[in-house]
Amino acid sequence: MKPFSDKPVLYYVHDPMCSWCWAMAPVLGQLLRRLPPEIEVRRLLGGLAPDTNEPMPEELREMVQSSWRRIQQHVPNTKLNFAFWTECIPRRATYAACRAVIAARSQGGTWEAPMNTAIQRAYYTQARNPSDEATLIALAGEIGLEVAQFREALQSESVQQELEAEIALAREMDVESFPALVFQDARGYRPIPIDYRDPEPMLQAIATAMRKAEAQAGARAT
Repeated sequence: MKPFSDKPVLYYVHDPMCSWCWAMAPVLGQLLRRLPPEIEVRRLLGGLAPDTNEPMPEELREMVQSSWRRIQQHVPNTKLNFAFWTECIPRRATYAACRAVIAARSQGGTWEAPMNTAIQRAYYTQARNPSDEATLIALAGEIGLEVAQFREALQSESVQQELEAEIALAREMDVESFPALVFQDARGYRPIPIDYRDPEPMLQAIATAMRKAEAQAGARAT
């Protein structure tokens, strides 16, 4: 990750297979479009669940499906295809999907968000399993990435190391759940409360954080 500069940074900490991140996608887009231009946005992969080949236990399947149902109640327009739970073999493994986002980013920063969205749509609306590398490689081709380069990056040690670094930074920020927004300035990290329906409360919290940062900078200058 790039070191912090004097420019304020808003971190979006997420995981492509976090259902609440999918629920937040529309309002996140609104938020990012309305941010002041002086704020730099950085996406940070928090890593929800490490690699495993074991099928998800039935109790955990029920827990995740219950979370999907809560999302439908709390954020009603979120599309969730429950056919995934009968057509796929779920695994509690999201690191491969996280690595896929980093591998896409290695072909240019503009590929990061499209790959993340492709994974989300595959998982939540198309009943495809992003825990499987074959799914991720297929998605890379579908969005226009150079597939051989993507496959090599996906399986590389450098991408794994980048994921570990991003997970470590998320922990340094005290992020314990996804999605999360963290504002950083010279004072350090400041969590921004999430709103899944309306960007305005988040924009106001960010504006407050910026005013405090500017006031502190002014005090140091006098």
